[in-house]
Amino acid sequence: MILSILSILIIMILGFFCLFFVIYYNRFQRLKNGSEAGLSQIKVVLKKRLDMITQLVKIVKGYASFERNVMESVTKMRALVGQRIPSGEIDKINGDSMGILKNILAVVENYPDLKTSKNVTDLMIAIRDVEDEIARQRYTYNNIVQEYNTKLDSFPSNLVAKIFSYDKLDYLQFEEEIKIKPDTGWNS
Repeated sequence: MILSILSILIIMILGFFCLFFVIYYNRFQRLKNGSEAGLSQIKVVLKKRLDMITQLVKIVKGYASFERNVMESVTKMRALVGQRIPSGEIDKINGDSMGILKNILAVVENYPDLKTSKNVTDLMIAIRDVEDEIARQRYTYNNIVQEYNTKLDSFPSNLVAKIFSYDKLDYLQFEEEIKIKPDTGWNS
């Protein structure tokens, strides 16, 4: 009788531990998949930004002397966005595309006719909307990363993380130097 009670107790304890591992494993997988989906969404929005930059470049070309490397840079970044890349590379693409965009906007400011063009105005509004969408997507991604990384560091979920060799995820920083006015180099 004691042996059967002990057997049931052992089975219940083992069942509890199995359930514990399954629950935490599944939670890690959901968070990991959520982070990958978030990165994919950010890449889609970055591509949208780069497409708009391309349109803006075409409009600005008629008003300003324009360097060829801007279009080459945008084309290169668009190709990168389509590939499987780590979050650090997405940070770099974001920074580079923001730099190009700031330079183009500086040129637009120097040409009153261009500044009041309906096409430019519409694109500026659309770009602002895309910037808002990027910020929302980054916020969502970083929240998922925070929850994932917290679970990696917290007991008892860290036991499951160690067994399955889960690594921390990187946050998207998108740090920008807002106070520095871009030097376009196009006015020389």
